[in-house]
Amino acid sequence: MLHPEEALKVILERIRAPRFDPDSIALAEASGRRLAVDAPSDVDLPPFEKSMMDGYALRWRDATEEGEVRLRVVGESRAGVPFEGEVPSGCCVEIFTGAELPADCDAVEMIERTRREGDRVVVQGPIPAARNVGHLGEILALGKTVFEAGRLLHPVDLSVLASIGCDPVPVFPRPRVSVLTTGDELVPPTERPGRGQIREGNTLFLAAALRALGCEVQRAGIVRDEAPLLQEAFRAALEGGDALVTTGGVSVGKYDLVGETFEKIGVEPILHKVAIKPGKPIWFGMAGEKPVFGLPGNPVSSLLGFEVFVRPALARMAGGGADEQRERLGRARWSGGTLRAPGRQNNVPARLTHGTDGVLELQALAFRGSADIVAAADADALCVVPADREVRAGAMVDYRPLR
Repeated sequence: MLHPEEALKVILERIRAPRFDPDSIALAEASGRRLAVDAPSDVDLPPFEKSMMDGYALRWRDATEEGEVRLRVVGESRAGVPFEGEVPSGCCVEIFTGAELPADCDAVEMIERTRREGDRVVVQGPIPAARNVGHLGEILALGKTVFEAGRLLHPVDLSVLASIGCDPVPVFPRPRVSVLTTGDELVPPTERPGRGQIREGNTLFLAAALRALGCEVQRAGIVRDEAPLLQEAFRAALEGGDALVTTGGVSVGKYDLVGETFEKIGVEPILHKVAIKPGKPIWFGMAGEKPVFGLPGNPVSSLLGFEVFVRPALARMAGGGADEQRERLGRARWSGGTLRAPGRQNNVPARLTHGTDGVLELQALAFRGSADIVAAADADALCVVPADREVRAGAMVDYRPLR
């Protein structure tokens, strides 16, 4: 069995980054898509010296002494309509938030700290240079890269791209992924289980997680444990898509037919079984350039297999950056009982909190094994116990975030 880090390296070596031409889509539709090229700014932000407050723009040297200073108001500057004239010494301009600072001024006093007396305003000195002034290009300089290629765009990113005129947006096409689960005991969530049956939820989790990665889930569902049906479903998924993720049927039982079915339809087997708990019987292969993952059917095993192996691989395939193509790990202090991992890495559901000293801690949760999806849903993280190691309360350990 491969160590998890070795297995991930083997998988990533076989996954190609996108080589296809980017799509060009409207900025308004770009949330949830991956940027295909770097996005440099075509402007400085702010594009001019601007006021950060409502108040009065002035020369700071006119108010360097302690005490009240009276300045004559010679005009106003508001957003979109800057003051065009000169501001002589001893004068000022009424200004509003976001407005351009007059060329002769270098400070702004907020209106709450002034007193208006007809055409004059009283300010309290001393006033330092650049008070309440936003400087040209201090947020973003002309030509600077705002977002790098591979970024998964979030709603707030659209405002940033709008500010640099990136519309339409070049994005990678979404990898088309099918998610199938096998098992004669499985029924959809809409059905009431009969004797020996359970409702199926793995495909719902996996499909949602893949969409969050920027993939397009083209089909999902249940396939019975019958070789002809499995072959038909797997062939159809691979013919019409870019990747396939399955759950269930990857162990060595009589009805665990997934691995042999993959091989019968021409999928190259690359690895089977990883030294990880839960979820040892993970299957990975390639159908040409299309990755194929067979995850275990127990829901926590499936979740862990996705987090450790599928997420980084599909992020690479979708065009994600280097950070997304490695294991997501944090560091915290274990506060539960002693944990052991004989023979393979163990991953235990836990809740993140802060200790009385402010250190991030992992609190143990009641966990009844790889079928206990309720515990996994309550968890913020999985505490990682290295193979053949023991973790006691107070030890610093790695964890896998689940949120």
